[in-house]
Amino acid sequence: MQNTRPILAWETLLDLEVESGSAVARPLRDRVETALRRAIAEGRLSPGSAVPPSRTLAETLGVSRWVVTEAYGQLVAEGVLEARTGSATRVAEQHARAPGPTRPARLSERADGNAALLDVAPPVRYDLRPGIPDLRATPRARWAAALRAAITAIPDRDLAASHPLGYAPARAAVAAYLSRSRHAVADAAHVAITHGATDGMGILSRELHRQGHRDLLVEDPSWPRLRAVAEEHGLRPIPVPVDDDGIDTARLMEIATGTGARAALITPAHQFPLGAALAPGRREELVRWAREHGGLLIEDDYDAEFRYDRRPIPALQRLDPERVALIGSLSKSVSPALGLGWMLLPSGIAPGQSATPPSLIDQAALAEFITRGDLERHLRSSRTRFRRRRRRLLDALRSELPELPVSGIAAGMHLVLAVPAGVVAADVVATGRAIGLALTPLTRYECIHPQAEALVLGYGDLDDTLVEEAVARLATIIHAARGS
Repeated sequence: MQNTRPILAWETLLDLEVESGSAVARPLRDRVETALRRAIAEGRLSPGSAVPPSRTLAETLGVSRWVVTEAYGQLVAEGVLEARTGSATRVAEQHARAPGPTRPARLSERADGNAALLDVAPPVRYDLRPGIPDLRATPRARWAAALRAAITAIPDRDLAASHPLGYAPARAAVAAYLSRSRHAVADAAHVAITHGATDGMGILSRELHRQGHRDLLVEDPSWPRLRAVAEEHGLRPIPVPVDDDGIDTARLMEIATGTGARAALITPAHQFPLGAALAPGRREELVRWAREHGGLLIEDDYDAEFRYDRRPIPALQRLDPERVALIGSLSKSVSPALGLGWMLLPSGIAPGQSATPPSLIDQAALAEFITRGDLERHLRSSRTRFRRRRRRLLDALRSELPELPVSGIAAGMHLVLAVPAGVVAADVVATGRAIGLALTPLTRYECIHPQAEALVLGYGDLDDTLVEEAVARLATIIHAARGS
């Protein structure tokens, strides 16, 4: 009975049903986001009040956890909610007290007199959100060809066989790809096929918890979704600051000594979101620490394929395959719609598979896609396109906002733009949303380590023809916020 009361309360508080016929078909993620906004606007969620963990709310509302985490993420990005490691996500005090004139317009009254507090915001026209690849360039025809070849070639006996760590041809193809592209020490026996980095993180977190780990050192700032997954599986994320040389290994070792932590989640090739590459000396120090303390490094190979000023740095895993687990996916390099990824594991890690492993046919298609060379052809064309787009974005920023520092190495699909003193990045995000300009503040990715006010600008899915216009609109917002 103790668990029933809060579940019923949240079902009542967040009504996902929408009476308007035109709105019924809105995606669940949008409906959860709208319901949360409505509850906050109407005062049913007061400033400072906590919202449930994403898994709890997802089970309560009967939706996937992804739906809730995406809704929470958007509201955190806008400053409507506040999230900090070690504390519940809460309704922002400042946002609730002073919405300001930049909030998206709302429909305050319906013709029948009933409140209809639905957000009215234009569709995204200028997409500067990080973590999204060029969806227009998704290699649909090549993937379809890989699917056709795969379903034809799968032996009958494999259709009903068990594949605990993934389909053998897919594991072999991934191992070969990682060996030649990331210079990893890879063989098929140590590869597991996953739905992506998040799925891989969940599997590894369960295994680490089973082995007795209770803490996980994480970069600050970093991608919050992987931190949240680790926490949901019993690992406490402990933030370690990041600077221009990547994660601060001296601080990591100090914090590890004080907490007893022996596992760390890192993005050495291209740190997200600050955009640094882990310095060579720190790579050596990090691996040495893991070796001396019987630890494990989880290498998130985020953005590793995209380096524009030199060849990509080899995977950290190469330095010690027994102390580094490498996780990767096609979500950022090809498309999140494919839902496929992999792990390259040390011999001491033998995790179970996903609760719902990827489809056998999709895994066979992955094998075809890699062995035919389609993945690397796609990556080569993407590098050319992103290099050109990044240069165009930098030129536009220098023209419109020459006084604002831009940081991040020439890699990946994002860069960091500092905002002027006195300007709050979350306010810029809210203003941009009202005119179809999608932005993300650096604060979305912070744990507790304070960073300067900044925007994380993604250009993966930004239309080339709209780069200059998007920056001009951003500059107008920033100038207005600064009062110039």
